[in-house]
Amino acid sequence: MDILKVASRSNPNSVSGAIAGALEKDGVVEVHAIGAGAVNQTVKAIAIARRLLEHEGDSPVRVVPGFMEIEIEGEIRTGIRFIIERPARLS
Repeated sequence: MDILKVASRSNPNSVSGAIAGALEKDGVVEVHAIGAGAVNQTVKAIAIARRLLEHEGDSPVRVVPGFMEIEIEGEIRTGIRFIIERPARLS
């Protein structure tokens, strides 16, 4: 499973492409965001990726948000982890 890290300066269109690509490859991707700006860009990117995938005829994505703690320069920071999954297709 790929882990994408999103910053407040990340371009949501670029992040959405990375999300869609990871979902095509593995069916699941984890996205990490620390700070309000990064969470905002992540949510926008998820919405764009969802729209892209639905236009291609894929089933909707499932997003599970949660908290995470990570150490940055010796300091513990709290962030948001988004697990994004694409349900398996029924044949």
